[in-house]
Amino acid sequence: MIGRYLIGLDFGTLSVRGVLIDAESGVAVDHHASPYRHGVMTGSLADGTPLPSGFALQDARDYLIAAEEVLILLGKDRHILAIGVDFTASSPLPATADGTPLSELMPSEPHAYVKLWKHSAQHYADTINTSGGAFLDDFGGRLSGEWLLAKAAQVANEAPAAWAAAERFIEAGDWMVMQLTGHEARNLGFAAYKAQYSVHRGYPADIVPGLDARLARPLPAGSPAGELNAAWRRRTGITGPAIVAVAIIDSHAVLPAIGAVEDGTMVGALGTSAAYLFLTERRLALPVGLEGMAHDGSLPGFWLYEAGQAAFGDVLAWFVRTFPRGPDLAASFAAYNAEAAALAPGDNHLVGLDWWNGNRVPYADSRLSGLLMGLGLDTTAAGIYRALMEAICYGARQVLELATAGGLGTRRMVMTSGLAETNPLLLAIMADILGREIELPVIAHATATGAAIHGAVAAGVVADFTEGATRFGARSRRLFRPDAERSSRYQPLFSTYCELAGLAPVRAAMRCIGPLAGGGSNTLEKATEPSRSSDATPTVPKATFG
Repeated sequence: MIGRYLIGLDFGTLSVRGVLIDAESGVAVDHHASPYRHGVMTGSLADGTPLPSGFALQDARDYLIAAEEVLILLGKDRHILAIGVDFTASSPLPATADGTPLSELMPSEPHAYVKLWKHSAQHYADTINTSGGAFLDDFGGRLSGEWLLAKAAQVANEAPAAWAAAERFIEAGDWMVMQLTGHEARNLGFAAYKAQYSVHRGYPADIVPGLDARLARPLPAGSPAGELNAAWRRRTGITGPAIVAVAIIDSHAVLPAIGAVEDGTMVGALGTSAAYLFLTERRLALPVGLEGMAHDGSLPGFWLYEAGQAAFGDVLAWFVRTFPRGPDLAASFAAYNAEAAALAPGDNHLVGLDWWNGNRVPYADSRLSGLLMGLGLDTTAAGIYRALMEAICYGARQVLELATAGGLGTRRMVMTSGLAETNPLLLAIMADILGREIELPVIAHATATGAAIHGAVAAGVVADFTEGATRFGARSRRLFRPDAERSSRYQPLFSTYCELAGLAPVRAAMRCIGPLAGGGSNTLEKATEPSRSSDATPTVPKATFG
């Protein structure tokens, strides 16, 4: 009997990871990863064109090359039922109507490239937030500089020729689906969470001239985008229907793979950054401080409330790279984890803020930065490493407390993704700081598997995501339970974290020391708090860029 398979493609920050799943047994039988040739361009473009501070760009052609390699290795001469795609977000790019990336036509124009999720246009987000509007109601009254609207405003304002040439402004995930199928089919999750699309109002008007014409009406999660087109079939050797699902945000893709398909579940996708997702069947007002909410964008029938930390694993990786303890990164991590595990809560006399790449919750400000308090002549490297682990866990607890205060119940707490799987000490510390039991589903390539399940739903291989989770998702899980004594010792330390995070002068000083993105001079005038409420009376005319 000829085998039938699913493929999931997980487009991360540095590579695309693919998984091949046997549709009959539900078992992942192969996987492969392919790096992007140019990685993340920060200091300069590939041709040497210098980039301003805060830029983080990618070349869309890298996605095609990497995806082709993965699809050949996993799919050649195989009967593929469906392909699912997930992508980092918000990572939009300007393109022509047929999908040609503008970077191919303007190779020395930085604004013609993909603006990776790490790229921030905070200055433009602040201006939009100051003007306000109903489209901000489900997003706490403010945009992030990482999101599509701010990035579109930046292109229109700083590169008007590029904006005029761009017939599409499209999330890289939606663009990749367009390449695979030959036509445009955008995802509701990208549109709602990153471009503030509403099924009732459409996209926000009067923010960036001509933006609406460069977007497209999106489809709910699990919708079919079309079959893999003839060109890709020739290049990859894939046979079968190969139905491609609309793309999904990477952190959202993981939900069915880890069995998070029910009301009252909180999911933490812990990678270089962290995303926290709260699933509920009923609509509630967005809790103060959380980032956004939308319906049907991630799982049909559910409201998904989103929050996150702009730096998570990145914080630990930065420290270990900068102060190595072994011949390679893995050895250094092992050494630091062993030393940090020997410390009890409070032994290091340190409390830190986890804002190494800016803050998402509750301030939505990429200009904020990391901080350690309590340093002394007795401070050790292991003590600092442990403090950084604790800081990112304090940030997670702040998200949970804001969600709980806003009425979002959490019967289950599930953590997943790279750091959750590779650093059990971190999950043990998190359980103690949260004071909650944490589930860790045991499944390899969870995000790519989730993308494959999206493909299975789109192709009708399964009836819905619940069946997809049962057939193809995790089949076992580990539990991390809090220790009562350690949890009690963390209480005053977390209170100190909250007091430190709440100090407006500290945040103002961070903005003065070094604005991370969005332009502007290093002055106190630029260091004022961004608007956080859509109910505030606008003090300037409606924001318009271009």
